[in-house]
Amino acid sequence: MGYNLLKGKRGIIFGALNDMSIAWKVAEMAHAEGATFTLTNTPVACRMGTLTELSEKCNAEVIPADATSVEDLEAVYARSMEVLGGKIDFVLHSIGMSLNVRKKRVYHDLNYSYLNKTLDISAISFHKLLQVGFKMDAISEWGSVVGLSYVAAQRSFYGYNDMADAKSLLESIARSFGYIYGREKKVRVNTISQSPTMTTAGSGVKGFDGLMDFSERMSPLGNATAEECAGYCLTLFSDFTRKVTMQNLFHDGGFSNVGMSLRAMTQYNKSFDVDDISSLD
Repeated sequence: MGYNLLKGKRGIIFGALNDMSIAWKVAEMAHAEGATFTLTNTPVACRMGTLTELSEKCNAEVIPADATSVEDLEAVYARSMEVLGGKIDFVLHSIGMSLNVRKKRVYHDLNYSYLNKTLDISAISFHKLLQVGFKMDAISEWGSVVGLSYVAAQRSFYGYNDMADAKSLLESIARSFGYIYGREKKVRVNTISQSPTMTTAGSGVKGFDGLMDFSERMSPLGNATAEECAGYCLTLFSDFTRKVTMQNLFHDGGFSNVGMSLRAMTQYNKSFDVDDISSLD
């Protein structure tokens, strides 16, 4: 059941690929809450994914674009304002990719060309998205821009690789640009640090199943799902959070504030329930 939380609001959603995507869930929920919006992803992703299905379901135009290209971003804003009939009220940045992860290059043996691409795609694109919107005056007063992050921006996580650096940069951009955008145009900029979520991108991280299980055991409320993250995104797009900006908001069932949980400790102690540890291979 919808609450008309975003009735009359116009948006742009970056990064929906398939029904595993958080951006996909955001689009479905935003549509149910009365918003109109455009969808955008890279031309390759538009061909490989199932965006046509989402487009038809939400009556949303798909605009192929490379989020690292300023010219493409200018075209996305211009076309979106034309199609939707006015300035944009909310933008979701759900973009992340690491060639080092895909190519199985470990953190102490990075390919620096890949690293530059990781940072450009996963974080600097957020700055470009904000800067283009600012210069075009494309986002309405009290509009909201949200980027998706992860706790590895603050803490070391085995296997998360150079994506941790990208998320740290993403959150820094939200603070730095959020101050300027808020001061000059009353636009909010925040990031959401989501639980590990089985998206197409997340599943490429080494040991991701174990990471999800660990965070599930550590979090008093359990992992937040993609659908639950979408709901949280919508609250930040709504008028109920008009004074929330420059924040990194944890949406992880409490994981980020737990040192050791009962469930995790219980599982850890099971490793000692063997008389002769040397018998284990």
